[in-house]
Amino acid sequence: MTEVAGPTSQRPTALVVTVSTRASAGVYEDRSGPVLVAGLSDAGFTVGDPVVVPDGEEVGAALRAAVAAGHAVVLTTGGTGLSPDDRTPEQTRAVLEREVPQLSAAVAAYGVEHGVPTAVLSRGVAGTAGRTLIVNVPGSSGGARDAMTVLAPVLQHAVAQLRGGDH
Repeated sequence: MTEVAGPTSQRPTALVVTVSTRASAGVYEDRSGPVLVAGLSDAGFTVGDPVVVPDGEEVGAALRAAVAAGHAVVLTTGGTGLSPDDRTPEQTRAVLEREVPQLSAAVAAYGVEHGVPTAVLSRGVAGTAGRTLIVNVPGSSGGARDAMTVLAPVLQHAVAQLRGGDH
């Protein structure tokens, strides 16, 4: 897991959790996680390599650990579709205290507006747990890029609000 930045760091920390049973087993390479890591870094966050977990309860465990570690932002990629194994939204909801549904809606809308009609099939959720913002994004590299286009302009403001800043 990514280390929480020390007291001298001015950049809030973020974590990417890639949800893929096959990638976690080494069947194929995680392609969307590195896209999110790069996007978060560009948006001003300290972020390490993605944590890759299989679909299921390990998603919830990774999210709870990230919240406990004090990460400002956690982005998950994968597990948001209609496949029977896609359980990321359910695992995320079990960790969230408050939902922020317009973030997920904006990510899906962006995809549709940019030629991906299947973006409306995403069941991803977004919300807060303590002082951590958690957002589920699609598991494709294109979906991850689209999500960062939507999220990058608002993440620092969201983090400031979660930490008691003004609107």
